[in-house]
Amino acid sequence: MPGQGRRGRTDAFQRRARREGYRSRSVYKLMDIQKRSKIFRKDDTVLDLGAAPGGWSQIALEYIGEDGKLIGVDLQHILPLKGAQFLQGDIREPETRKELEKLVPKVDVVLSDMSPNLSGNYSVDQARSVELASFALEIASERKTNSFVVKVFEGSDFQDFRKAVIDEFGSVRTLSPEASRKQSSEVYLIAKRKR
Repeated sequence: MPGQGRRGRTDAFQRRARREGYRSRSVYKLMDIQKRSKIFRKDDTVLDLGAAPGGWSQIALEYIGEDGKLIGVDLQHILPLKGAQFLQGDIREPETRKELEKLVPKVDVVLSDMSPNLSGNYSVDQARSVELASFALEIASERKTNSFVVKVFEGSDFQDFRKAVIDEFGSVRTLSPEASRKQSSEVYLIAKRKR
C-alpha cells in the first residue's frame, strides 16, 4: 500500500495509545511537552481547545489531579470523560466564548491542538492554522493564563504569530514532539508567564 512504510512510526504510537487506553496518539505529544516544559501543576484549571476526541484532556487530568478542573471545547461531540466537562461549540463564535467565560472565569493553562480542515493547498491551510492559533492566543491573553500550548503550521506568517506570543508571555519555546509525524510541518509553541 502506498505510504504504509512512511506511517509505520505513526502506527506504533496509535497501537501504544490503544494499548494504554488513550483516545488518540497525540497524547504522547503532550506528555513530551510536559516532560520538557512543565506546563501543568496540581489543581490547575485547564482549557483544552480543539479537544476531540479527548486524548489531551485525559493526559491533562492526570497531571492536574482530582482537585484540578478541565473544560474541553470542540466543534465535534466528545464522549464523556470523568473529571472533565466538554462544550460543543466554535471558539470563534461569541456565544461559545461567553459560555466558556461562565464555566471557567479563571484559567491557568490554555491548550490548543486545533487544526483546520485541510484543503491540500499548503499556504491556505497554514494561514487557517495561524488564524485558529490566534484565537487561542486571544483567549489565553484575556484570561491571563500562566501557561499556553498551541499547535501551528510553519509558514510565511509563523514568525509574526510567534512574536505575538512572546509579546504576551515574555518568552516562548518551539517544540516538535517525537510523536509528530515526520512529514508534518506542525510545531508547538509553549509559553509560560512568570507566576
